[in-house]
Amino acid sequence: MDYRFSSHVERLQSSAVRDILKLTQGQEIISFAGGLPAEELFPLEAISDAAQRVFAAGKGSLQYGLTEGYLPLREQLCGRMAAKGMQVEPDQMIMTTGSQQAIDLIVRVLMEPGDVVLVENPTYLASLQVFNLGGLRIVPVPSDKDGMIMADAERLMREHKPRMVYVVPTFGNPTGRVWSLDRRKGLLELCSRFGIPILEDDPYGEIKFNANDYFPTLFSLAGAADGGGVLYTSTFSKTVAPALRTGWAIGDRRVIQMLAKAKQAADLHSSTLDQQTLDQLLREFPLDEHIRRIGDAYGARLGQMENLLKSQNWPDVKWITPQGGMFLWLEFPEALDTQALLRSAVTKGVAFVPGAAFYAAAPQRHTARLNFTYTEGERMALGISRLAEALGEFTARL
Repeated sequence: MDYRFSSHVERLQSSAVRDILKLTQGQEIISFAGGLPAEELFPLEAISDAAQRVFAAGKGSLQYGLTEGYLPLREQLCGRMAAKGMQVEPDQMIMTTGSQQAIDLIVRVLMEPGDVVLVENPTYLASLQVFNLGGLRIVPVPSDKDGMIMADAERLMREHKPRMVYVVPTFGNPTGRVWSLDRRKGLLELCSRFGIPILEDDPYGEIKFNANDYFPTLFSLAGAADGGGVLYTSTFSKTVAPALRTGWAIGDRRVIQMLAKAKQAADLHSSTLDQQTLDQLLREFPLDEHIRRIGDAYGARLGQMENLLKSQNWPDVKWITPQGGMFLWLEFPEALDTQALLRSAVTKGVAFVPGAAFYAAAPQRHTARLNFTYTEGERMALGISRLAEALGEFTARL
């Protein structure tokens, strides 16, 4: 059989992170590449107990469920959203298979092939995959440590007339940046003036290293869900466990209704067993205390990684210390190509993600993303030592 693949799939680039995982299969590699939470912090016993309570409820727990998601879990999530200043009702929410599916469904519902989406530059690489698969034209907006530069955003809105803006304003992937309040309000004002919806992706927002920090979501600043211009998505993958593959999207109920139609065509509904387990977990497990422990642990690991990097005395290597999240974004001297450096690093037994994969255009090849949440202690020290050895040998050949 001579299969003919769609033009969208033919153009689709595979995930750089997944390619690195395949590259390191069967080798003893210390990986700073994947966005992996720390397994030792998973609430294993609490999840097991919650699952047992679901099974104890009877065979009905194994039945089909609503496309929009398990109602008791949505009701609990509405309460958690309200605590963040986000007023939402269950019919303004849909449960998804991770927040990745939410991005995909929103693109299917709101966009047509050839439409323009504005993104930060750099941005989350899996979102770029979704946008490419949907046949969208991706236009990057110049960004700095405070977020999108509003003058450039306005210029590009006038020039390209985008149908959507996609942002990760709190502890962004890959940079770890936090948008300033002025930039958040500025984007809301621009998108309201031009009639452009915003997709706010917030998988890391609760993982902050200072419990007193407060970074309002765009959704909370925009006000009510109905009639509002912000669609918000998040996930339990980083705060509970990624294997549960449970995320959610909230927004205008008209959009949520259309997302439900699209989801029916995709998978009928996400795992109700996982959703019921999460519902039971939230009833008895102090999730906010658990998230605080995660934030403290990850903050310590970031501190260790920064100290290890500083001890190498690498000339002209720069980064901005993130206030939360999972990633450290490095800028090496401009002459250094981190894709080539990765090949040398893997031979030494360490991996990271070259930064070029995160750019919609004009990639800065001297950048790299390091994950600091999955490793600690001696293993992290060994990984940075291996990276230093690879960098030394690589630069000697330049």
